[in-house]
Amino acid sequence: MQFGRRSFLSAMGGIGGSALLPGRAGAATPQAFRPDWSSLVAGYRAPDWFRDAKFGFWAHWSAQCVPEAGDWYAREMYLQGTRAYRHHLAHYGHPADIGFMQMYPRWTAANWEPARLLDLYQRSGARYFMALANHHDNFDSYASSHHPWNATRFGPKRDIVGTWAKLARERGLRFGVSNHSGHAWHWYQPAYGYDPEGPRAGQRYDAARLTRADGRGQWWDGLDPQQLYTGPTMKMPDGFRSIAEADAWHEKNDRVWDEKPPAANPAFVRQWRLRCRELVDLYQPDLLYFDNFTLPLGQAGLDMAAYMYNSSMRRNGGRNEAVVTAKNTPPERLAGIVDDVERGAHQSIQPYPFQTETCIGNWHYDRDLYARDGYKTPRKIIHTLCDVIAKNGNMMVSVPMRGDGTIDEKEEAIVERIGAWMRRYGDAIYATRPWRLLGEGPTASKGGQFNEGGQDSHYTPRDVRYVRKGAAVHGFTLGWPEDDVARFPALARTGSVQRVTIPGDPAPLPFRRTAEALEVDLPPALRNDIGVALVVEGPGLV
Repeated sequence: MQFGRRSFLSAMGGIGGSALLPGRAGAATPQAFRPDWSSLVAGYRAPDWFRDAKFGFWAHWSAQCVPEAGDWYAREMYLQGTRAYRHHLAHYGHPADIGFMQMYPRWTAANWEPARLLDLYQRSGARYFMALANHHDNFDSYASSHHPWNATRFGPKRDIVGTWAKLARERGLRFGVSNHSGHAWHWYQPAYGYDPEGPRAGQRYDAARLTRADGRGQWWDGLDPQQLYTGPTMKMPDGFRSIAEADAWHEKNDRVWDEKPPAANPAFVRQWRLRCRELVDLYQPDLLYFDNFTLPLGQAGLDMAAYMYNSSMRRNGGRNEAVVTAKNTPPERLAGIVDDVERGAHQSIQPYPFQTETCIGNWHYDRDLYARDGYKTPRKIIHTLCDVIAKNGNMMVSVPMRGDGTIDEKEEAIVERIGAWMRRYGDAIYATRPWRLLGEGPTASKGGQFNEGGQDSHYTPRDVRYVRKGAAVHGFTLGWPEDDVARFPALARTGSVQRVTIPGDPAPLPFRRTAEALEVDLPPALRNDIGVALVVEGPGLV
């Protein structure tokens, strides 16, 4: 099976489009971006630093890691019958008494060693690093002057984002921030709900009753919980008497992934815009990740994308070095931002650079996953990376952190194994571009969000991926061939192969071209369960 490059790449004038708009007398001069799609699409081009970096790590860390009970805890603890609800009831109390806001003082970061973690990630191949600035729980992990519910005042009592930014840049890593808070206005609405069944049926949860006055003498004295929980924009109506009935209402209403600004809560949008702009101003990120379909909150999202680009141009002498990512981007808007594919990839080579992100485990720390050895294998991570770069993408990997700021020993061992492979073969990954084919082999190339499969790779050593760098083709086997012979069918009939090497090793490897494939004899001493990367040189290959 062959996977080919889309024919329209050449019609697009190369991958990525133009970064500059025409100026006087035909000269290319940088222009300010307007906050509309026509301006973003006409003027944006993904910067070379991003296209060359290929691989990064992500600290998707918030107070939702404290319970160690998996993803979306701050929402699902308010949905009776869920795992998070049962966990909260058993460990903290009923959500009418102890709501999620009580997790913030428990987010201590007592054992956080950011320098050590960044050293580990850089040693393991990262060329950029991203920190979570806020999640759907609407709590800022930075020194926000517009939102008092932030990590400098509660929990860690530190500027989490600022610390990551300083240390990442000291190590020469590009720095990004992820902003998920645009969905808080509907995602958090279950906190205003109630148990439809059981002994406390009908008693509303903490968000429905707490006011600023209730904080007198408490750790949150002077703050309004409604500002955190976003206000009862669409609280669950009275009268539900079954979990199934309540769940159906939530799915139809506050679970909907809606990017339109909430008409009933314009103050949320105004505040979001101020917070996001300050995030860009304070930390000057190279990458701004939105956990949104296209861009968040209508015009507010467009405002922030243009602001991010224009801020980068001011800092870089008119050159836009910024990346803004969002998901499910319509084709006519793909040129204006970097499309993002969560836990998946596109199926074919893309005309514009994109990013995918995955996680070794769940996005927030999950003790049960640790106990059952449910983490992704290094083979899974590297094979996904090879597939993604062959399609014109980058990949970011999240390593779940515990509430105290540590990663566990199983995660660390996985990252170290990724690093061992990247230190030998990473030069075949970085600064590459798609080749004529993305790959070949018996296993179909998957596409789509949340379509990455299980914890281990589904590819075989007969599955290969291709990229190019300069005049060379780089070939990857997604596994180690049993007979120590790597086979690349497309290279049996392309150009003239003069030399095949391991990245960073000038010693040529024995090879031959048959009617079926370029066959390369691999050094048995390098055998591993992930696979090999080879540099293939000769005229006519690219």
